[in-house]
Amino acid sequence: MKSIKDVNFSGRKVILRVDFNVPVDENRNITDDTRIRESLPTIKKLLSDGASIILVAHFGRPKNGFEDAFSLKPVAQRLSELIHQPVQFTQELLGPNVEAMAKALKPKEVMLLENIRFYPGETKGDVALAEQLSKLGDCYVNDAFGTAHREHSSTATIARFFPKDKYFGLLMENEIKNLNYLLDKPEHPFTAIIGGSKISTKIDILNNLIPKVDNMIIIGGMRYTFTKALGGKIGNSIHEDDKLETAKELMKKMDEMGVKYYMPIDCIVVDRFANDANRKIVKGDEIPDGWEAVDCGPKSSELFREVILKSKTILWNGPAGVFEMPNFAKGTNSIAKDVAEACGHGSYAAVGGGDSVAAVQKMQLAERMSYVSTGGGAMLEYLEGKTLPGIKAILD
Repeated sequence: MKSIKDVNFSGRKVILRVDFNVPVDENRNITDDTRIRESLPTIKKLLSDGASIILVAHFGRPKNGFEDAFSLKPVAQRLSELIHQPVQFTQELLGPNVEAMAKALKPKEVMLLENIRFYPGETKGDVALAEQLSKLGDCYVNDAFGTAHREHSSTATIARFFPKDKYFGLLMENEIKNLNYLLDKPEHPFTAIIGGSKISTKIDILNNLIPKVDNMIIIGGMRYTFTKALGGKIGNSIHEDDKLETAKELMKKMDEMGVKYYMPIDCIVVDRFANDANRKIVKGDEIPDGWEAVDCGPKSSELFREVILKSKTILWNGPAGVFEMPNFAKGTNSIAKDVAEACGHGSYAAVGGGDSVAAVQKMQLAERMSYVSTGGGAMLEYLEGKTLPGIKAILD
């Protein structure tokens, strides 16, 4: 695994790639510091060893070099509070001044470089940028699972300059172990709950999971492509006409492999896309013209609950409806409660994807889940069976 657990970093300068891409308000105050907190175990382990740490991170998607709105300065301040010591911050990324700062860094001191994406070469996997960055330290640790699916200079390319001194951080190691458990040795019955607005974004994960699961619960907007493929009425509900045959093929594959699949048997529909719209409950495949489905109904929630509570392993990725609108959050919230209850009875549950994670955090249920992934896109690609560049770079 190449874990930092097995190494003492005393007296070493560690380049640590983290995911500090946190949400901020209009005044650039951090509104959720979860991603910073997730890397604290790795940071504290390295500091307790007596290492000095050079943190590399990105924030947002700047397009024109340095932009104050994308500076990591607020992150440096928050990290300093969390680790109870000063964090040196440089608004330069590379060059003589930064190299001098890194060289002068004493054991148990921390510095954070400015947003690596201010350099256009970062997202292109630029070798020269990675080499320059590598000169700041004498070993490399990647703890940024949320960016592991990107072949960027600081997440993948840099690792080649540390052929025998590159490691996974504790967060990264935990993510890989949990995902491997889901893919390689889940306890049965194994239920996957897959949602989202479009089937096109979930084809690969569905195909990869079908041979592994016993039950598949299909929710969210993507459900209506399946409904239309089955000849049901979907009104104005979101769907993809060019994926109707794909939906049929997926259902055929599940039938052939003995996977039981479930979709909402009732749903909440609205006459316009707004929280205060007129709404009613109809059968899942009898949505009237002019109406649009925005959540699953109470009978569906009862059906899903029964399946979830009988499961030993659960994977949940994607909401049941437009949960951002309070009137249409019941289906998603119901799943969150049921999954947490299953965990309380000894089941293993993994939750991933921005919306699903946001839902369990909003309901303060994250602590009751077995595992909540920090990487939406990275988790999806890993579950699709893809090799993630950030992981491959450490293992090579």
